[in-house]
Amino acid sequence: MEIVAGVHQLKIPFPKGISGDTNVYVVEGNEGSILVDTGWDSPDGLMAFIQGLEWDRLKLSDIKQIVVTHIHPDHYGLAGKVKGLCGAKIAMHKLEKELINLRYVNFEELLRKVEAELFSYGVPMGELSGFAKASLWLREFVSPEVPEVVLEGGDEISNGAFDFEVLHTPGHSPGHICLREPTKGWLFCGDLVLYNSFPHVGLHPQSGDNPLGDYMDSLKKVQNRRVNFVFPGHGSVFNSLKLRIEDIVRHREQRNMDIIKALNDDLKTIYQIATEIPWKVESGGVAFEDLGIWDKRLAVRETAAHIRLLALQDKIGKIDKHGVSSFLVKD
Repeated sequence: MEIVAGVHQLKIPFPKGISGDTNVYVVEGNEGSILVDTGWDSPDGLMAFIQGLEWDRLKLSDIKQIVVTHIHPDHYGLAGKVKGLCGAKIAMHKLEKELINLRYVNFEELLRKVEAELFSYGVPMGELSGFAKASLWLREFVSPEVPEVVLEGGDEISNGAFDFEVLHTPGHSPGHICLREPTKGWLFCGDLVLYNSFPHVGLHPQSGDNPLGDYMDSLKKVQNRRVNFVFPGHGSVFNSLKLRIEDIVRHREQRNMDIIKALNDDLKTIYQIATEIPWKVESGGVAFEDLGIWDKRLAVRETAAHIRLLALQDKIGKIDKHGVSSFLVKD
């Protein structure tokens, strides 16, 4: 539907019967439309995209630019096929471009790194292989395509009617970007800020050295800018950016306290800490053992991101033994 004049929202469903969808936005202009993100590359996803355009009486041929906020499958998956259908140019941050080959094409090296990482986090040997391969199915829903336009923070994107500032907002992904239209006060924010859930931030081989620290800095970067309307990658659009960021910051601070509490009585691995923390707190909380294997891996990586930041803040110490790291609270 058309949310505000010139901005249309399409809902692209997740594949394999997974609940949820991705918000895709078409911004009309005098020089063609900008498509912000694309959703998954699945038959249902492509159908929803085409039907969404038809419902809003939008022409596929009018799309001239595809801006990818980050290359996770639910935002980047359909980019290659949409480009093939309309000839639009794909644009993304230079750091995201550098991740495409190892993530979606020649992924064997990344898989080895993931397994070594999870071993160091203390994932039990009986679960290690399943954890490492938990995301391989995602590749089925991505048509990898190298961008024609490589972006950096501070760049501008225009369609003749609206001029967008590119904000580099790493954390959820190293090259994550937002688009801000300063005149209207619009912010297309991908997975930086979500109204209905807390964005995932995890430490892994393609995350950068301190993803949670990067993420908190990214929140500060947008918090004090004039934003009247927020267009997130999932969930509801909203207009209370500062309040929502305050909620997210409180959540992250509570997570740090949970980790410190878990470490107060013993030396523990990241995996052990993750098992003692409630997850999916925005929907009432779920125990670690009740999560599916994919969500367990996300939980372990998110715990690792918090541990990395706490270590850099000199609040916890680390002991390595036989390739596995354990942590303790510093006095």
